[in-house]
Amino acid sequence: MINRIRDIRREKGLTLAEVAERCRPATTAQTIGRLETGMRQLSLTWMNRIAAALGVDPELLVRADQSTQPQVIARLGEQGAEALHAPRDAILPTALGAEGLLMAMVVEASCGEYRSGDQIWFRQVDEADWPRCINRDVLVPRPGGRFAFGRMIDRDRRRIALFPPGAGQRQVVVDNAAWVAAAEMLVRKL
Repeated sequence: MINRIRDIRREKGLTLAEVAERCRPATTAQTIGRLETGMRQLSLTWMNRIAAALGVDPELLVRADQSTQPQVIARLGEQGAEALHAPRDAILPTALGAEGLLMAMVVEASCGEYRSGDQIWFRQVDEADWPRCINRDVLVPRPGGRFAFGRMIDRDRRRIALFPPGAGQRQVVVDNAAWVAAAEMLVRKL
């Protein structure tokens, strides 16, 4: 089995110390480092503790030796494309989880900056954080199983005002919104 703790920790932008602090009970950065490198055996108890600290399912922390897992092989920086010292697993964003429900919308007809075939991934936002969604694209449910999508331009308690993408669109207002999901990622085929 191959240990994927380091890859997942890096994908989430966390340090060893941050993961150690998030463990319950807390541990040390050195212990997390030893578990990542295999210098310390990764028991089921440690898998559960680290998975909870990273906000992922425990089974994501390891994979079989012979896997067809996609690899991150390069990074693009100010100097151009550079090879990594060693390839690492490409962790799909849906597997990483995090706070809030993750959902997607498929674009079937080009609209504004979105092209046919795009996938827009959203994360449901706590109501207390709705003001942070101003000037972001959001998805909001409407009565009758419909949705409103667009740039959030105003919010008054549970009343959400959106400006849909594309030319000639008019403002859409959703009263008593059940939830708001902010666009987090765009997946587009090249």
